[in-house]
Amino acid sequence: MADVQIDDGIIKILSLEVQDPKAAQVLAAYPQVRWAEITRKAVKIGLGYLKGGEKP
Repeated sequence: MADVQIDDGIIKILSLEVQDPKAAQVLAAYPQVRWAEITRKAVKIGLGYLKGGEKP
């Protein structure tokens, strides 16, 4: 399980493992120097889908 923390609106995820061979294959098609940026954007987009489901 990943360690997830929120600090001043910044989400910090340590030791995150995603078991998805198809996603890994897509990511591997890009240069490794871009992996962090691409993964950050993908997580941000994914979390965006949750916005409509939160309960105040």
